[in-house]
Amino acid sequence: MPMPPAALRLAATAAGLLLTATMPATASAASAVSAAAPPRSAAAAPATLAAGTTDPAGWSAPLSTQGRYIVDAQGDRFRLKGANWDGAQGSWTGSGSAADPANHHAGQDSHGIPLGLDRAPLDQLLSDFRQLGVNTIRLPFSNEMIHSTTPVPDGAVAANPQLRGKTPLQIYDAVVDALSRSGFAVILNNHTNTSRWCCGVDGNERWNSGQSTARWADDWVFMARRYASVPRVVGADLYNEVRRDVMDDPNWGLGDGHDWYGAAQLAADRILSEGNPGLLIVIEGINWTGIPVDGLPHGRPVLTPARTLSHTLVDAHKLVYSAHFYGYTGPRHSGATGIGETHDARYQDLSRTELAAALDDEAFFVEESGRHYTAPVWVSEFGIGSSETNAAARTWFGNATDYFADHDADFAFWPLVGFEGHDDWALLRYDGAGHRSGILDAGDWRGTAWQHLMTAPGKTGPVASVPVWRMLSTDHGDAVASLRVRAAGDWDSGAYKAACPDGSRLAGLSHTGGRGLCTDTGAGDLRAAGTRQTVVTDERHVPAGGDWASGYTKYQCPAGEFLIGYSLRGARVSAALCVPARGALAGGGRTVWFDRSDNRPAGAAGGDFAYGNYKGQCAATEYAAGIAFTTRVGSRPGPAALLCRTLP
Repeated sequence: MPMPPAALRLAATAAGLLLTATMPATASAASAVSAAAPPRSAAAAPATLAAGTTDPAGWSAPLSTQGRYIVDAQGDRFRLKGANWDGAQGSWTGSGSAADPANHHAGQDSHGIPLGLDRAPLDQLLSDFRQLGVNTIRLPFSNEMIHSTTPVPDGAVAANPQLRGKTPLQIYDAVVDALSRSGFAVILNNHTNTSRWCCGVDGNERWNSGQSTARWADDWVFMARRYASVPRVVGADLYNEVRRDVMDDPNWGLGDGHDWYGAAQLAADRILSEGNPGLLIVIEGINWTGIPVDGLPHGRPVLTPARTLSHTLVDAHKLVYSAHFYGYTGPRHSGATGIGETHDARYQDLSRTELAAALDDEAFFVEESGRHYTAPVWVSEFGIGSSETNAAARTWFGNATDYFADHDADFAFWPLVGFEGHDDWALLRYDGAGHRSGILDAGDWRGTAWQHLMTAPGKTGPVASVPVWRMLSTDHGDAVASLRVRAAGDWDSGAYKAACPDGSRLAGLSHTGGRGLCTDTGAGDLRAAGTRQTVVTDERHVPAGGDWASGYTKYQCPAGEFLIGYSLRGARVSAALCVPARGALAGGGRTVWFDRSDNRPAGAAGGDFAYGNYKGQCAATEYAAGIAFTTRVGSRPGPAALLCRTLP
């Protein structure tokens, strides 16, 4: 989100200045979620749509993904044309009294609830949103909001007296329900830990700033369950703008307490398996690392780490990646002015061609088809003010919206609602009497670009099914993405285990590094019904005369079964996991060696799933039926060959 004009984005990092002295009381002092937010009554939640009924909004939940597209329950493209209705994440800027509106972002005290409820009735706000043409609302919240037991002041909901006496979470409930009834897709966004304005060095840098990762994941399960019966709550946007604090950077895959890749994987799995299996999981890239000083390493990784380490969820059709772009930031520019400002280019300094190249490199490469990282990219924040006079900034906005339009991108403007005379960034602004102004007015210069973005042609209607490719990584623990396998219990205690998501099979392995590649290409879900699986730890299933890797130990699936997983003890193969096929498995086989070089089909789909390591991969017309490795002294005991057989 944009910073207040007087704020120096990440300036405290550059100067090594204070962080905790001005922090407000947080949810750590609040009572547990179960006490702070009792379960909603069944009567309070809208009923889900009956099977076979027509949705008056023109689309039906849940949403899922096919390749780079988001689709609705009918398999039709659902493009996220959205905006951010902020406020519930908090608005206090961190200095001065929180009771003084002057100390809140743009002089707007949100009282920890969505902005505008003091100025316009909820129904009027939703009607205005429909006039904008948006179909999706990204709805930020803070962990502190979840735990707060204090009702908001009556003045905070002056235009909505039915909300008087309610806590912030109860008001959030009412907003979520109203949005859903009005046909909007709602994506819950954990924006902050504390109810303090984001996004500099403010105590909200990481999901676990001031709280444990386990507590954060617990809160997400709570929120997923809370809105599971609200039909159009369609997504969980896990955390906003993960970035460096005064001392440390976040990372992508190191396995420590600052590992955003691992934390997102944990929360996603828990949401889908314990909270609401219908939700899209939105994972934003890393917003900032390093110290913004010329000559020192720094920059915005965004989604670039996903090229070599992407997420595999228990549902392979629920992953959406996300990125934020503002003109005043840049590929290596924090957005600061004064202290913390560097000589790196801002996005608004780039030519149209250079901007497109930066957006491709930092985010939109993810939409490339047939890769382990392929997913929709949602630009869940971008924006600019209506009073902006800087020519470069205005040009950037036109170039950026043109790019989003040309690429048929999913997007959400920041912000949706603001106060007249306070926040000129808002699409819609309301004065004290509830009168509306903003981008729908003829005098708002942003209107032309906005309308172009909203009306540009894009993919509509049914989206054809495309093959899924997903990575398995045992870098720091298990990677069991199959719910059916999980339900069967620990199949190789003490080993690092990996299993493909339900509906896919193992297609590739790396010689070192413990990586695997899963797919459903060519056969769809090959597995038979039921729970039967075979853990192979010896050569009993290698038929006489069928030595396909002479001199090597071979873990081969029984006849009629295929590989969906493997386990490792250190680097050594510990077991192969096989399951029965839904039909006869026939056809010849071949040995694919990869202990001395890469051995993948020419132009192999899936991409480089084990960057920097030797790897082998069956063809798209094959399935894997065995793993070979060696225990010879001086040789690496990792997977060395795959037995690949022709699909039926």
